[in-house]
Amino acid sequence: MPFDSLVQLALFALASLYTPGPNNIMLASSGARFGIRRTLPHALGVAFGFPLMLFPMALGLGAVFEQSPAFRDILRIVGAVVMLWIGWKVATAGRAQADETARPFTFLMAAGFQWINPKAWAMAIAVVGGYMLGRAPLLEALVCAGMFTALGLGSAFMWTGAGATIRRFLSSDVRIRLFNGMMGLLIAACAAFLFIDTTP
Repeated sequence: MPFDSLVQLALFALASLYTPGPNNIMLASSGARFGIRRTLPHALGVAFGFPLMLFPMALGLGAVFEQSPAFRDILRIVGAVVMLWIGWKVATAGRAQADETARPFTFLMAAGFQWINPKAWAMAIAVVGGYMLGRAPLLEALVCAGMFTALGLGSAFMWTGAGATIRRFLSSDVRIRLFNGMMGLLIAACAAFLFIDTTP
């Protein structure tokens, strides 16, 4: 892959990974509720889950998604329903210490979420369509996945850390409920946006 293409890929990865979205909002919320250590599997699941999804997409699965409007519609609906459910759970959650049944996402849950996260699919399609040159598909797929892994780790830990940083501020039940409500609404807004922006 030419150097200028690598630079463009890195800039796209930074812009898409570090901006707010379902993954980052959920990581910030989990960091605030559970702290960095307990959110670590969730953060790693996001950081490694997307590249594990991107790799087979770059090898050809992306064409199936791109040419199937029905599949895109099903994914949009399923993804929106899951995000609304997660948003509701986050918005109605109290303090983690007060709820012994509360658990952060596991690695597998976070990695699996990428497959029904429409933003992740949109990112993967953009990478495949914009940066895969087709000269050495396996190597190019590995480079793209490696780039998103390296930069994704930084993003996941940054958003988790941001949530954990404001944990002390959330010292009262009122503040934690307001914070959780705001995070839940943001996740729900991501779901609603799927039906406003219908591009893949």
